[in-house]
Amino acid sequence: MKIYHNPRCAKSRQTLALLQDNGVEPEVILYLSAIPTHDELESLLSKLGISPLQLIRKGEAVWKEKFKGKELSDDQIIEAMIAHPKLIERPIVVKGEKAVLGRPPENALELL
Repeated sequence: MKIYHNPRCAKSRQTLALLQDNGVEPEVILYLSAIPTHDELESLLSKLGISPLQLIRKGEAVWKEKFKGKELSDDQIIEAMIAHPKLIERPIVVKGEKAVLGRPPENALELL
C-alpha cells in the first residue's frame, strides 16, 4: 500500500495512524516534495474513479486566485496540481488498482 501524505494535515496523519494500527506499514509518499507526474496523477484519478476537479482542494488560496471560475480542461487541472501540489486533496491511499481518499480516514479501511 501507498499513502500520498502531508504530515502537516490532521486527516493525513489520522489515516496513516489508522493503517498502522491495522498492521499496515504503507509506502509514504510526501507528495509536496515528491510531486506526482501527469501520468501518476492520471493513474491515481483512474484508481479513485473521480475527475481531476474532484481532487482539487478548492479552499486553497492559490485555487481561488488563479483558477476559480475559469473553464479548465482535465489536463489543465492536472497541470495546476503539478505546479501547486498543495491543491491535491489528501491523503490518497492506494492498494493495487484501487485508491481512496482518506476523508474520512476510515475510507482507507475499504482497502484492507
